[in-house]
Amino acid sequence: MPTDDLFREDARLRECRACIVSIDERGIRLDRTVFYPLGGGQAGDSGELVLGSGAVLAIADTRKGEHPGEIVHVPAAGQDQLLASLQRDCPVIARIDWDRRHRHMRFHTATHLLCALVPHPVDGCSITSGYARLDFHMSEPLDKDALSAGLARLVAEAHPVSHRWITDAELDANPGLVRSMSVQPPRGTGRVRLLEIEGVDLQPCGGTHVANTAEIGAAVVTKIEKKSAMTRRVVLGFAD
Repeated sequence: MPTDDLFREDARLRECRACIVSIDERGIRLDRTVFYPLGGGQAGDSGELVLGSGAVLAIADTRKGEHPGEIVHVPAAGQDQLLASLQRDCPVIARIDWDRRHRHMRFHTATHLLCALVPHPVDGCSITSGYARLDFHMSEPLDKDALSAGLARLVAEAHPVSHRWITDAELDANPGLVRSMSVQPPRGTGRVRLLEIEGVDLQPCGGTHVANTAEIGAAVVTKIEKKSAMTRRVVLGFAD
């Protein structure tokens, strides 16, 4: 059964009420969640499940399940007794580690700005709370200071960030929207989520983002590497 992924429509939700659907060696499935699962280069959320008794179960990671749309909450180690007490249909409060998630959101939005500054296909991506990186399919050199200045300008311009949905057919009619060579937009539901940074970038993306580029803060290019003859890796960090 697909999990109701509340973060797709509102990335600022920090918690929600939910019920346990199933539990196995992989983790816990809820009927709805605010936890983002590892995917599209973005790390999965961590946080906690608050049980009806008041007990707190720590969640170390979030992954996609075996079935389409299913989300699995992975408990931290050393909680066997508490896990043994869980049952199907038990109510919980699912609460993310907001500080960590917000860094993911800031970094993920910053990578979209980087895509606007470097007009080449992306063939690798990683977004964590400590850094973000994009691998561009290109042979030309890149200038670290120029890219950092470009990021600072786009952040300061305070561009609104929003999303909307289009059909698979609309995406097929506009293949140029897809910038990534390594991660294709998720299909199967008949629609695809577009992330738009007004006047800057428009591409399919299922990740979590801030509402305005000003919220990104001081993102800078910390490193540029030549990974191969046709790959330039750009690593981002926060100066604040």
